[in-house]
Amino acid sequence: MEEFLHVARERGYIHQVTDEAAMAARMKQGPLPAYVGFDCTADSLHVGHLLSIMMLRLLQKTGHKPVALLGGGTTRIGDPSFRDDARPLLTDEQIDVNKAGIRKTFASFLNFGEGRSDAVMVDNADWLDKLMYIPFLRDVGRHFSVNRMLTMDSVRLRLDREQPLSFLEFNYMLLQSYDFLELQRRHGVGLQMGGSDQWGNIIMGVELNRRIDSAEVFGLTTPLLTTASGTKMGKTAGGAVWLNPDRLAPYGYWQFWRNTEDADVGRFLALFTEMPMDEVKRLGALGGAEINEAKKILATEATAMLHGRAAAEEAAETARRAFEEGQAADTLPSIEAALPAAVIDLAVQAGFAASKGEARRLIRGNGLRLNDEAITDEAAIVTEAELRDGAAKLSAGKKRHVLVRPQG
Repeated sequence: MEEFLHVARERGYIHQVTDEAAMAARMKQGPLPAYVGFDCTADSLHVGHLLSIMMLRLLQKTGHKPVALLGGGTTRIGDPSFRDDARPLLTDEQIDVNKAGIRKTFASFLNFGEGRSDAVMVDNADWLDKLMYIPFLRDVGRHFSVNRMLTMDSVRLRLDREQPLSFLEFNYMLLQSYDFLELQRRHGVGLQMGGSDQWGNIIMGVELNRRIDSAEVFGLTTPLLTTASGTKMGKTAGGAVWLNPDRLAPYGYWQFWRNTEDADVGRFLALFTEMPMDEVKRLGALGGAEINEAKKILATEATAMLHGRAAAEEAAETARRAFEEGQAADTLPSIEAALPAAVIDLAVQAGFAASKGEARRLIRGNGLRLNDEAITDEAAIVTEAELRDGAAKLSAGKKRHVLVRPQG
């Protein structure tokens, strides 16, 4: 079986490791439980979480034990890392709904069970909800230097921008570190993984385990992903690229990967598929029109991992019919609306724009089309007269399309 660290480094997953030599030696001794935390701020994870999920999957495939930690407790605070303002506080009911939605995502990537390398899912509300404030400050808080916490990038950058940081948010670092301690005690977790923005919090957790339990644990971060043009990975004009199919249909997910920039194809094939690296390098080196075939392979492989092979191949065929044969295939994603309806409202509903203002800007930039004809009037209305075989085709750019069907 290939070593986790070797494969992770070869595919580009690793940014920083606390003690790589010691971690490699520990992994040779037997399965190492490792965790990633996911706060429950929405009812689905999105592509921005995918790198961490792929790390958990690789961990399992190389014989180790993945632990998916849901932040039922920490979501009540919200991670302040690299944010200019506080996250909106959610009710317990909202958090429960979000937890249920997030759980569905993991079933596509991990095998859960009772075996040595089977994944487990835990919720930090199980221990955080029971904490007593004074004992927690005495037993855990005394190990944290406020002077040092203020030097951490996640805190320092917020203060440098002169944006308020509440004491509630400031506590997040203590609670995340305490999560690591509890997981080490309850599940033998010896490794925390996360994005590079979590490095300071992870270091604090490693040190807390050493100070309180004299436990040797490790931290590993993945690189902060941006596209070749410098935009944040997983963000589009319509917002987050969701992983749950009730938030984004398989076809829309396939299209997201199909629209990858040329320079990112090889890197994304390595990170988000399990294709052999020799083939990844070959496809990533293609140029001209051939790179489009590599993009289709990326889209199909990434979609198959999340939604299954059948859904991925159906999405690929839908795209071929819609764009190569010029047909508005029946399997294009669709929305229902009471007609007549304003185009700007439909653009928002379809996820082409995050707001009416953004939809208007799309129209001004000739970015919206109805039945393949450019929309020039910001007050344009779709009526039943625009329907073709029961639907109108609304497009944003060349590659995003939905069918608008009358409601009822």
